[in-house]
Amino acid sequence: MTKGAWPLLCDASPALRCRVLTELLDVADDDPELADLLPRRAEDPQARALLAEEPDGLQPLAHLLGRLGRLGFDRGHPRVAELVERVFARQRADGSFPLAEFRTDDRYTMIPLQVSVPLRGLGAVGAATDPRAERAYEWLLAQRAEDGSWPTGLVAGQPGSVPGYRKLPGSPGCRANTEAALAALVHHPGRARSEPARRAADLLLRRETRDEWALGTEIARLHGRERATGFISLHSRFDLAFVLDLVSRTGVCARDPRVAGLTAFLEGLRGPAGLWEHPAHPELSRWLTLDLLAGLRRLEDGEWTGEGPRLRFRVDDVPVKHH
Repeated sequence: MTKGAWPLLCDASPALRCRVLTELLDVADDDPELADLLPRRAEDPQARALLAEEPDGLQPLAHLLGRLGRLGFDRGHPRVAELVERVFARQRADGSFPLAEFRTDDRYTMIPLQVSVPLRGLGAVGAATDPRAERAYEWLLAQRAEDGSWPTGLVAGQPGSVPGYRKLPGSPGCRANTEAALAALVHHPGRARSEPARRAADLLLRRETRDEWALGTEIARLHGRERATGFISLHSRFDLAFVLDLVSRTGVCARDPRVAGLTAFLEGLRGPAGLWEHPAHPELSRWLTLDLLAGLRRLEDGEWTGEGPRLRFRVDDVPVKHH
């Protein structure tokens, strides 16, 4: 996977170049170029702007942590540590976070996203193993359905409905909640390859959808080109770059037939220079390429294959909105 890595080092972002060196080229910790780039990440205009943000609400706060983690910041940075504590300050005694912090239908009494969203942000900056985060993970795992998916939530004690765009083929669970739960699990060093994470990945891989237009949606959000809007509909788009990133972190093998089909499709979108062009934001093409190369590389060391079939997906209820 190093073939496509070298052009990425031409990028102006020190954060991107640091990640290329460490995630794709395996440079040593004392590499001179890496040592030069690491302190310069905080001087990047995007990083300076993010570190100065004052998010209003738990969801924007968690999203900000995710964005900072993407640029290489962790809770060792004083500002990031402060933001982490602001998240934990909202935590309830049972390990969850208040559903009232999020915009949602008042009929719901529980939605797994109320915990998976904050956990993903905390995990992105290295706070997943904090004892307070561990309590949140236990709460999240307790909401799993029998088949390993996560429901939309509870309305009067019963599972909420799952509209077409959020259906999991072959499962009564909610694809958006299952995807968000997996995004939280893969940021935990001891849970990324656990049975719950692998089961969630297995369920996601059943959906054989090739939405080329949605590729890189999550990257666009993390870099501020698109807003991370909605709550239950947060993951309405089926972004295959995001899916590859998630499932590859669970240790799935490239030999899995569904993974092989996904990677073949993605390789077919690769440009002649070895880069993938972001369909909506060409300036993010190197970031998209980094994510895809890193995901493909992780597959090479995978150790499990799933049992689920490839199921054709068709929206039969609520259409996905193109923004």
